[in-house]
Amino acid sequence: MSNQGTKINPKKYDRSQIKFLLVLIPLAVFMVLPIIYIFVTAFKPLNELNAYPPRFTVHRPTMDNFEAIGYVMSESGIPLSRFLLNSIVTSLLVVVLTVIIAVSAGYVLSKKQFGAKKMMLALNTAALMFVPIAVRIPRYLVMEKLNLLDNFFSNILPLLAMPVGLFLIKQFIDLIPDALIEAAKIDGANDYYILWRIVIPIILPAIVTVAILAFQLSWNSSDESTLYVNRDEIKTFAFFLSTFAVGSANTVAGQGMSAAAALIMFVPNLIIFILMQNKVLNTMAHSGIK
Repeated sequence: MSNQGTKINPKKYDRSQIKFLLVLIPLAVFMVLPIIYIFVTAFKPLNELNAYPPRFTVHRPTMDNFEAIGYVMSESGIPLSRFLLNSIVTSLLVVVLTVIIAVSAGYVLSKKQFGAKKMMLALNTAALMFVPIAVRIPRYLVMEKLNLLDNFFSNILPLLAMPVGLFLIKQFIDLIPDALIEAAKIDGANDYYILWRIVIPIILPAIVTVAILAFQLSWNSSDESTLYVNRDEIKTFAFFLSTFAVGSANTVAGQGMSAAAALIMFVPNLIIFILMQNKVLNTMAHSGIK
């Protein structure tokens, strides 16, 4: 008896997939329209931004909006490249340090036994319920006590605590059998070797997901430069984009600059997600040892 046409998810095109495509394709088009609009508006000249009725497409693309961003930033006496460098360095450090902290803490909370373990897990779970604005004052007081106000590390330290990253990593490490860890210890492996050679390769999808979340959090955040930093030369790109975008959003030219700013902030996130989407999907499917 032939099984053709009975597969739930055939690898090749099948007529049974049409009903799904009829729903998914219009939904995908609807979801991608805002992204297309940001790209189109960012390259619109002033006369097309001011056109009535408004047009979705652009007829004469221009880089004027991006040049206007560079001009506005140059008025502060600091070049655009400095703000970009600050954001890039900050984001990379946040990603690396967040992953190291989440993986190390996740391994300890998952595979080690100690007195305060349940309390720490409960505190991390409780931290998931707090929105960033609720902890602004405590964070400021901590930064002040550490004498890190108006310091470059003010852009980094407040972002290192990521409860959702620790929770995700810990859940993945829980999937690793204790027998595998014990076998490695019997063979003479220490915790660092086990973490690097056994744990990390298995939970790599979760690590990539946490890295993406950490990058997005750091790259898009302007709160740290707003609250903890006074010197312009160590502020991030996101801070200045949010500052002039808010101040000029009510003007026609400001709408073009705001779209260009949104595009600059959005493109790195889009590229990283496209490159790492398989790992993210594996994480969302909660893959592990099977």
